[in-house]
Amino acid sequence: MVQKLYAGAKLRETRQKLALTQKEFAGKLGVSLPYLNQMENNNRPVSTAVVLSLAQEFGFDVTELSTGDSERLVSDMREAMADPVLAEMAPPMADLRLTASNAPALARAFLHLHQAYRQTQERLASLDEALGREDSRTQPSPWDEVRDFFHYCDNYIDAVDRAAERFAQPVRDENNIRVKAVAELGHHGIEVEFRDTHHLRHFDRTAGRLTLSRRAAPETQSFQLLLQVALLTQDKLLEATLDLARFQSDTARSIAKIGLANYFAGAALMPYTAFLAAAQETRHDLELMANRFGASIEQVAHRLSTLQRPGAKGVPFFFVRVDQAGTITKRHSATRLQFARFGGACPLWNVHRAFETPSRFLRQQAETPDGVRYILLARDVSKLGGAFGAPVRRFAIALGCEVAHADALVYADDLDLTNPKAFEPIGISCRICDRVNCHQRSVPPLERRLVIDPDERGVLPYEVG
Repeated sequence: MVQKLYAGAKLRETRQKLALTQKEFAGKLGVSLPYLNQMENNNRPVSTAVVLSLAQEFGFDVTELSTGDSERLVSDMREAMADPVLAEMAPPMADLRLTASNAPALARAFLHLHQAYRQTQERLASLDEALGREDSRTQPSPWDEVRDFFHYCDNYIDAVDRAAERFAQPVRDENNIRVKAVAELGHHGIEVEFRDTHHLRHFDRTAGRLTLSRRAAPETQSFQLLLQVALLTQDKLLEATLDLARFQSDTARSIAKIGLANYFAGAALMPYTAFLAAAQETRHDLELMANRFGASIEQVAHRLSTLQRPGAKGVPFFFVRVDQAGTITKRHSATRLQFARFGGACPLWNVHRAFETPSRFLRQQAETPDGVRYILLARDVSKLGGAFGAPVRRFAIALGCEVAHADALVYADDLDLTNPKAFEPIGISCRICDRVNCHQRSVPPLERRLVIDPDERGVLPYEVG
């Protein structure tokens, strides 16, 4: 059965970006005004004829009609509804999906309100510390605000990505990109030197000197060079992008600017068109791509999750980095799988086992509670200190996509993708995971009745009804 496409909010957003009235938009799409009004309010699905007209008349990437913020909003609202204060009044999934598709602004307002509530509770929990602060406003933390900015931009910033690609266009390999970065800095009167220091990068504005750590890996040095290039040469572009984001604090804006400079560095080290072609040619072999672009495994995996340029999209991946405690330190998903905003990743993911097998790729066939099946790739990416006694930063990354893209992955070769038993059951967060018999469950699931039997004890101290 073909699933009907309801994309009223996206259709309305497209019309408003084009500065067209409903009457003008209906005329260009070849439909009546009432019909367009019904589609924009999700009273009728978007027809095939309208989809074709969007592509032909406006060059619209029609895949965006079925993607965007909706799944992210649903996932975030489900997690917010898992809060104990809301658990008894949590609406069904159908209502959450309707809210996300028909009233996305209302959904975001609810999430903002819940985030403010959580932060208030956290302040009350540490009242002795909070009393010493002058600032008691319940606004999102700067880190959360910046994380959500990239999250809802699909981790793809078109203007910055294209600027980085233009910068790297004449360059053919990683050595040349380093030479060009040094030359660009020299053009701005900046001298580059390498020293035996634990600081990855230090920029002395007064002396006009950029110091990089000789201990750092070559790919890290290249990245830091390009990051400094972004801060010096792309300031107007970065500031214009930040103006559009409308951050609530100067701290969030400053963090986001570094994030955008990081984005530029990654996009210059791995230019979009060349990187996408290499991904397709190597079937996403991370090691081959890392060698080709002079990048680290983590940098390649992260870059793969950003290939969402309209009209030239790559395989939709999710990417996550965790520390040894299971805390998610980086997250992005271009798939239907959305990460929990709070807490760690599901303990059944193979990413946690990657710490046990350094420098090896682990593969996993997994199925989420909604029945979607994924191929997961995990690897330890711990960062050495570069000297005896220097601290080692331990991380592991996971990269995954739906099994529908298995042919595009070298890591899917020889996996039994037709056997349902080959797929391990995983979840997102215990609060919003519907699995009844999970032996790793830490807290009860939302919207489920618990059965407590004092005469019986299984794996868990309760049964999920």
